[in-house]
Amino acid sequence: MNLRLTDDETEALRRRAEQEGRSMQEVARTAISEYVSDRPTRLRAAIDRVRTEDAELLARLAR
Repeated sequence: MNLRLTDDETEALRRRAEQEGRSMQEVARTAISEYVSDRPTRLRAAIDRVRTEDAELLARLAR
């Protein structure tokens, strides 16, 4: 698999890898692993955040 990043994404990844003393590949693989394994938790948090932040709007739409 090839992953094509923008110049800005590549630079951000490079900076993070340098800060952590790890390779860019290691940082990217860790991020991907966390993203795919934690999806249900993140989805629930996002739903809860929308319910809380947009409660008034949701109530008006439900009328």
